[in-house]
Amino acid sequence: MDGTVAQSMRNKGADYKLNWGATLPRLREQAAEIGKDYDLAIALWKEDVRECKILATLLMPADEMLPGVCDIWMEQMPSQEIAEQTSFNLWQYLPYAPEKAFQWIASEKEYYQLCGFHVLTRLFMNKQEPNDRGINEFLDQAISALQGPFLSVRKAAMQSVIRFTELGLLYERMAKSALNNINLELF
Repeated sequence: MDGTVAQSMRNKGADYKLNWGATLPRLREQAAEIGKDYDLAIALWKEDVRECKILATLLMPADEMLPGVCDIWMEQMPSQEIAEQTSFNLWQYLPYAPEKAFQWIASEKEYYQLCGFHVLTRLFMNKQEPNDRGINEFLDQAISALQGPFLSVRKAAMQSVIRFTELGLLYERMAKSALNNINLELF
């Protein structure tokens, strides 16, 4: 337990039933020792404890997580930190990650959008290119998010657009054109 970290998080608005203040490297070490475990991940997610939620995202085998369970976890997303950790530790590895990401960026809910853009960022970083329909949908939703009310989503959408441009010159031109329509420039 790190009481200083836990207190700092509470002061910044991260309100968990229980927060031990464990660092992410320590949680990753614990997860590596335990290994992937579906049942344990499900049990840990049910706890309203920061460290349990993060461990659940590290222990859940992505190839075993059914879309229905994924939907339940999204509905129960408690905070921006857990949304980000879930995106980085689990969502991006799901076999159906692109489909979920596009569903989530079209949502009105902050954490859904946040997860969707984070997942797309990771997919673009791994050189996964969307199809023509996906390109148009991504750019439309990114433009909407960049003008939206949620700062966390605006940042995630911009990062996703930047990674999108790294897929190649054509993608860069499409993104710049879309951003010009709302008077934003990439570089």
